[in-house]
Amino acid sequence: MFLNFNGEVREEGAALITAGNRGFRYGDGLFETMLVREGRLRLGKYHLERLATGMRLLRLDFPSPWSLAVLEECIRELCLQNELGDAPVRARLTVFRGGSGPYNTPDREAWYCLQTVAAGETGWRKDGLTIDVFPRGRKACDDYSGIKSNNYLLSTQAGLYARELGLDDAVLLNTQGRVAETTIANIWWVRDSQLYTTPLSEGCVAGVMRRWLLEKLPQAGYPVREEPIGPAAMAGADEIFVSNAIQGIRWVRGFRGHSFDCRLSAELYKKMIDINQGLS
Repeated sequence: MFLNFNGEVREEGAALITAGNRGFRYGDGLFETMLVREGRLRLGKYHLERLATGMRLLRLDFPSPWSLAVLEECIRELCLQNELGDAPVRARLTVFRGGSGPYNTPDREAWYCLQTVAAGETGWRKDGLTIDVFPRGRKACDDYSGIKSNNYLLSTQAGLYARELGLDDAVLLNTQGRVAETTIANIWWVRDSQLYTTPLSEGCVAGVMRRWLLEKLPQAGYPVREEPIGPAAMAGADEIFVSNAIQGIRWVRGFRGHSFDCRLSAELYKKMIDINQGLS
């Protein structure tokens, strides 16, 4: 397998950084995980806009500007190198501070690593997800909570917790004890046929699928409200589903001992995500 490191194609096992690198030492960077289907990058414009927002926040600069066309061409070349064919592909772009030294060194140069692998299962999951709350950590609600940070400690531990309990995912609460997100997705719920999702002010990542759905759902006749919610209130919802750029929409079958159906979420998947597969 091959990857693209700062514009140069290298083998996956090649040494890329030193032990003093800021990204390695401090998680000083961010990443985008993107879906490529039939050779086309999905929601690429949204990914690049979120990346640019996060880089400004982290005071990171590329030596030369990136464009959607450049990103798509780099991904296409890497897919060919890795012989991934026409199957769905997961592309991950990791961006981090290139220098070394103490955490407060004033260095803005960004390095990057682009990887492509087969995406695996990306369609509708008929059996639904079983999730529960991760009790050992909370997510902050601040300027940095919306970015896809390389400092992924909380989500990593919550994911391990979910696996130990035989769950599909874990819900992260914010410092106020309200629902923020899961380890890999934004959260949505349905009550009395009304759609809801948590606002960014609750500490959730600014998901590109979340953004796309917030724009497109009202146009399709499904208005959405952004509201805070606690875990007990969410357990009383009529339906729960989650969204991310790779899997689209997945419904939650079980949460905190409560069971849910997927009438509306299945309808949304068919009407919205099928449409999205044709978008770049």
